[in-house]
Amino acid sequence: MAKEKKSALKENEGVSESEITNSTSIKNIKKKRNAKINPNALVSSILKKDITALSRAITLVESTNTDHFHLANNIIKQCLPHANNAIRIGVTGVPGVGKSTFIETFGKHLTALGKRVAVLAIDPSSSLTKGSILGDKTRMEKLVKDVNAYIRPSASGKSLGGVARKTRESIILCEAAGFDVIIIETVGVGQSETTVHSMVDFFLLLKLAGAGDELQGIKRGIIEMADAIAINKADGDNLNPAKIAKAEFNSALKLYPKKASDWQPKVMLCSALKNEGISDIWNIILEYIETTTQNNYFDKKRNEQNKFWLIQSIEEQLKSDFFNRLDIKKELATQLHLIEQNKTTPFAAAHYLLNLRH
Repeated sequence: MAKEKKSALKENEGVSESEITNSTSIKNIKKKRNAKINPNALVSSILKKDITALSRAITLVESTNTDHFHLANNIIKQCLPHANNAIRIGVTGVPGVGKSTFIETFGKHLTALGKRVAVLAIDPSSSLTKGSILGDKTRMEKLVKDVNAYIRPSASGKSLGGVARKTRESIILCEAAGFDVIIIETVGVGQSETTVHSMVDFFLLLKLAGAGDELQGIKRGIIEMADAIAINKADGDNLNPAKIAKAEFNSALKLYPKKASDWQPKVMLCSALKNEGISDIWNIILEYIETTTQNNYFDKKRNEQNKFWLIQSIEEQLKSDFFNRLDIKKELATQLHLIEQNKTTPFAAAHYLLNLRH
């Protein structure tokens, strides 16, 4: 029987080219992720307005990893001398008031004026599902494509204090990256308005005419915090109700005590969808900045905010250190079980746990 002729061109079983490429890519990605972060190089890139470096630095700020915490602090410390040059604007309003549409239209107006705009959106996180609504990038399609704009959503999670600290540090990083205007968006529910108010120069409250939240807004004290009220969607059939609402808000504002800034809050009409009244709002903000700069309130307010955040940062760190202790975690579970069985009170359990610090 003749021997089977062997060929030098025999094909051996192996992996496809695409598999090799994919495998190599995955290895490279993992290698990059595991590469040691050079904070000096990252800061240098941020100062050159590198958005990728900025995003990476903010990710470090938002990380709960202890190593990342120290890296982030190093980066922030280096960026601090290059910060504090932007106008910080807080935007709030109940869900449905049109915050995302307004911020996109407002942001596009600013970039058209040659400004670089960063939007930091504090999103609500569910305490049950741990999910969050990170939809701002999809809702602001035009702004997200603008080379002079940067949008960064942050899930608030359980701790509003935690996300507030991260947002404040993100502001510093964005300012170091050369952004002229920083817009902080809050969801308009809970205590987030107070938190955002404590980190911005100008606080803008968006309202709707006839939405039934006028009295609610007054009760919650949000109007008292506002430097301006913009009644959005003031177009078409909503125009006349908006004009009536404007008159009502103007009357309500006169009942509030005079602000320390000597600034009289303004009420304006706007339609973000039709790009109407947007330039007027920017002009009001510039007028506010000029007024408060001349009477030295602008710098005074920022100094007071820094002092406030010093205390808040200490409280947040103490809280984090306390609950991350292994003995506290173990005893906390025990005390919670005792409370369920009515064998102790929350106050006695708290006293017991706090005494474990010593």
